[in-house]
Amino acid sequence: MPKDVPAFLSLSIPSGKPQSKQILVLGLDGAGKTSVLHSLATNHVKRSTAPTEGINAVCINTEEAKMEFLEIGGSESLRSYWKMYLPRVLVLIYVVDSADHERFPLAKQLLHQLIQNDSTLPVVILANKQDLKGAYCITDIHDALALSEMGDERKMFLIGTHVAEDGSEISSSMKDAKELIAQLVSETQ
Repeated sequence: MPKDVPAFLSLSIPSGKPQSKQILVLGLDGAGKTSVLHSLATNHVKRSTAPTEGINAVCINTEEAKMEFLEIGGSESLRSYWKMYLPRVLVLIYVVDSADHERFPLAKQLLHQLIQNDSTLPVVILANKQDLKGAYCITDIHDALALSEMGDERKMFLIGTHVAEDGSEISSSMKDAKELIAQLVSETQ
């Protein structure tokens, strides 16, 4: 184990190919990763306002698959650990804040750096916060993230999502995302 890895990240440092069906959930801080993950796991909404410090692991069972989601915080200090987990995952979920226009160049840069060495890793991009005023539409997000440059070999999906009020059921777009992720995991394993 590398000496410079903080203790909270040292429990699951990958050592090769995945043993379980792991999905990595990444994105800039404030994009809504934790809220999205909670919605996928419970089919109900619970907004999270506290940033993730370290790793948030959630297991989700569907008819298609048993999946382990690993969310790593998106703060600048944690981004250097993102690549350590890529070799063991079956799918990358990348969450962006559709209304945070100023951070799209950074979100694009980090996404392209993550996937540059694996042309076959399936990527699901969740354009979150579509319900906010000023949110980019899906075609603008596609362009802002330069998704056409990701290559033809890769399975890549862009889905507009939002997390509604606390306690309500998840939106149809979140249900679609959950079904798509389960299908990708089933196909990839």
